[in-house]
Amino acid sequence: MSYSLTIGSIRCHIISDGHQWSDGGGFFGLVPRILWEPVIRPDERNRIPVVLRSLLIESDAGLILVDTGQGDKLGDREWRRLGMAPRRERLVGEMAALGFKPDDVDTVLFTHLHADHAGGATRWSTLDDPTSPLVPTFSNARYLAQRIDLADASFPNERTRGTYFPQNWQPLEAAGLLDVVDGDQQLASGVRTEVVPGHTGSIQAVWIEDGGDSLLFLGDTCSWAAHMDRLAWVPAFDIYPMQSIEGKRRLRAQAFAKKSLLVFQHDSQVVTGRLAEGERGPFVQAEIMEDGWALAESGKG
Repeated sequence: MSYSLTIGSIRCHIISDGHQWSDGGGFFGLVPRILWEPVIRPDERNRIPVVLRSLLIESDAGLILVDTGQGDKLGDREWRRLGMAPRRERLVGEMAALGFKPDDVDTVLFTHLHADHAGGATRWSTLDDPTSPLVPTFSNARYLAQRIDLADASFPNERTRGTYFPQNWQPLEAAGLLDVVDGDQQLASGVRTEVVPGHTGSIQAVWIEDGGDSLLFLGDTCSWAAHMDRLAWVPAFDIYPMQSIEGKRRLRAQAFAKKSLLVFQHDSQVVTGRLAEGERGPFVQAEIMEDGWALAESGKG
């Protein structure tokens, strides 16, 4: 499900590569289920619906796509496990509904290279034929990845090798389309990144700022609204949990001062919200909400 909005004079679109199932404990870490269950009800297997959102930005530097979802390269077993089969071209389909083709994209920004963020960057040249060559999905785009993140992805350890897959970025390197960057980046007028280590060593959030208005696409620096309300709630996926807490604290202070619109990448209920002052500090007041369970079960999310 997509949403279009304007930040100052910058038009952007929240789009999705669909829903997948994930273990609830993965997203809530050390927090006991009895505490996080009121946020999102798990099924009998402790799974929760998770959204794979991206951000499409119409900027003065061209069309920018932030993250690419899982893409279409996984096998039948993986699709069944994630609960995403059989629908294909989910992200590309949402772009098409907005009037954009893959070839229209000028820049693809990876917040980081985990498979659910970078998998859609490449595809089989013949859809559903894994014997065909891998090619860039967005053939006219430059792809941007952080130096530290690419190093971590290229040399994974026992914990991280299950989410870094070279087929998601090596074809981009071979085609000369992958640009390795280091630190915060200015992508266009009013569009910039901020490196916020925690989930990975160099994950980046994306700011859109224009005309006194601002939007913060949080990515996995804070993927659920509940994690912004409660800084101590850190996903089990985060490699550096204490840095995650401090990174969220910094982003929360900035977003509160700017009254920024927050976009939550994986939250299956709160799509966007703004921070308001509460008895225990800032909390997220939701603006756009979804029924994650209904969308996931219908296959329309």
